[in-house]
Amino acid sequence: MLELTGLHKSIGGNEILHGVNLNIRKGEVLAVLGPSGSGKTTLLRCLNFLEKADSGSVTLLGSTLDMHTASRREIADYRKHTAFVFQNFNLFANKTALHNVTEGLIVARKMPKAEAEAIGMKALKRVGLANKADSYPSQLSGGQQQRVAIARAIAAEPDVIMLDEPTSALDPELIGEVLNVIRQLAEDGMTMIIVTHEITFARSVATDILFMDGGRALVQTDTKNFFEKNDNKRVREFLSSLNERMFLNENDESNKKNISHAHRGGPSHGKRSGMRKKRRRK
Repeated sequence: MLELTGLHKSIGGNEILHGVNLNIRKGEVLAVLGPSGSGKTTLLRCLNFLEKADSGSVTLLGSTLDMHTASRREIADYRKHTAFVFQNFNLFANKTALHNVTEGLIVARKMPKAEAEAIGMKALKRVGLANKADSYPSQLSGGQQQRVAIARAIAAEPDVIMLDEPTSALDPELIGEVLNVIRQLAEDGMTMIIVTHEITFARSVATDILFMDGGRALVQTDTKNFFEKNDNKRVREFLSSLNERMFLNENDESNKKNISHAHRGGPSHGKRSGMRKKRRRK
């Protein structure tokens, strides 16, 4: 469905991306992982022509573009099939949630207002915010603002959604509501490319993992192989570091819970559910 070949990008004389390749099929969810500074966000921005690549080509639905020489018209046609969710929401502060969702449909696609609003309300309902249609961004939590941004993306009915660290700007207690929406989109068969640091979430939702380091795509493989059978030394080092940090964090949380329950005079109880629902293909 989407194939990227030979993406190179330099900024200020420094080469950020060194010939990156990736591919994703319809209905798949590709999580892009790697340490900070590995070029993940630059990759995604180039992929949606928010930054101009030095070289490379992208094929979407059988149509190929040169990423350095593509015309404005070619980029506009390409973007009719994609949607982008930013780290920091990028909502219009002076427009309601519904108007933020419908703005692109009305202005860019020349859709009649009534039709756009019907689609917008459907998208807001899908992310659990139909009751916030008339609220302004300042009246919404960070998690709600990001869900409006996701509604704006799905309202355009794209073939692929690109999400750039969609929870990085959120307080910890708000992350779950956004991840749940993304999880539901994945289960509904939406094709997505997600740059994320939420490793546990990526493991449970993504069909494939692309691992980047130093501006290079070192590994692309299915999720099970990446976490359980990967023989790439750099990937093993990355996962080992993550496991150590997660172990320490879990111990910290466990201690906090034990202290809290000790004050209440009762033991702590809990369950984890890691069951992954079968994704519905459309």
